[in-house]
Amino acid sequence: MAGRWIEHWDPEDETFWQEKGRPVARRNLWFSVLSEHIGFSVWSLWSVMVLFMGPEYGIDPAGKFFLISTATLVGAIVRVPYTFAVARFGGRNWTVFSALSLLVPTAVAFAVMEPGTSYGTFVAVAALAGIGGGNFASSMTNINAFFPLREKGWALGLNAGGGNIGVPVVQLIGLLVIGTAGATHPRIVLGVYVPLIVLAALCAARYMDNLAPVRNDTGAAKQAVREAHTWIMAVLYVGTFGSFIGFSFAFGLVLQTQFGRTPLQAASLTFIGPLLGSLIRPLGGRLADRHGGARITLWNFAAMAAATGVVVYASGAQSLPVFLVGFIALFVLSGLGNGSTFKMIPGIFHAKAVSRGLRGEEAAAEGRRLSGAAMGLIGAVGAIGGLAINLAFRQSFQTSGAGTAAFWSFLAFYAVCSALTWAVYLRRPVTAPANASANAPRGLAEV
Repeated sequence: MAGRWIEHWDPEDETFWQEKGRPVARRNLWFSVLSEHIGFSVWSLWSVMVLFMGPEYGIDPAGKFFLISTATLVGAIVRVPYTFAVARFGGRNWTVFSALSLLVPTAVAFAVMEPGTSYGTFVAVAALAGIGGGNFASSMTNINAFFPLREKGWALGLNAGGGNIGVPVVQLIGLLVIGTAGATHPRIVLGVYVPLIVLAALCAARYMDNLAPVRNDTGAAKQAVREAHTWIMAVLYVGTFGSFIGFSFAFGLVLQTQFGRTPLQAASLTFIGPLLGSLIRPLGGRLADRHGGARITLWNFAAMAAATGVVVYASGAQSLPVFLVGFIALFVLSGLGNGSTFKMIPGIFHAKAVSRGLRGEEAAAEGRRLSGAAMGLIGAVGAIGGLAINLAFRQSFQTSGAGTAAFWSFLAFYAVCSALTWAVYLRRPVTAPANASANAPRGLAEV
């Protein structure tokens, strides 16, 4: 695991970037996407496994929501140590290890996935699947270090979007299995992923690199924790990624429980929203690169509130076509917002470095250092938002048999996120000093 270490890395130097940096960064990006993609699939396995759990399993809808909530929670928690593992072990080395570790929850689920297994065992195995959620944090921290600030929105959006697609892909595999072999063969889904996990680990070992300048820096973590913008962005990321992952895990169960869809009918619809939300995430980053992440994020939250209003109406009227239109719109908008919010993070910390008087590569290096540390914390809190969504659905279905009350709470939260984005990043942006360079960010509204 000693791996390949690159001793010098300066992506903000245009000559270095054009002659050497770009091809190396893009090679690492593609194979990071592969590993993160498999990680997301394993993390979301139980959103598919619950569709196979018929009456013979003896688990009610609330119990199934708790299973997927367990995977969501563990995925959120492990994102914190995964963030700092990149600096400690190297991006390539950690990607190899984290990919191979996915064999554990997949193999254990293969062993227990049958009627008669105790509910406590299912909860424990769902918790194991949560480690797949950690791959996102280490992957994003690693790729953030490879790219210059001007291309981070696109690169991070592509990295995260390619990973997010792991959610609809595992759901499509589940649909294929249910449609061909039937709803009594969940092990086929699990068997598909064993060779894919091995492939991802081998590719990371062969084609990825470690960056020596990215060393373990506990000071960066402490600074990121003390920085108010870390926690403000965490709240916004709850609204975007928390919505994406929470809705992805719950979509099939909502269709089964509230609209009476069969496992095959639910599986034939479940993948559409996560797929569109994943594909559009790089566009959110690209729009943020061009127009400013805060502006795109503000309008995105306003649109998410409007789409939630459509879902509330459809849920009360029991109109499946209208419900699908509104719910899929929420997926698309959450994916767009994922890209714009994550673009904001490196821009914010770069702007803060400039405001403290740093210049050029010194400011860029400080921005990469702090944003890399903050990303793990923000990603962890965002994933906890997915847990909150699943628990809100569980409570709503327990008390009223429908998800309407949960959707009202989501609408209120999107309104709060809109107000927070405007108040902090658009109303009175913090400007850089008068002697800052022409290429430096002029304020947080431009992040």
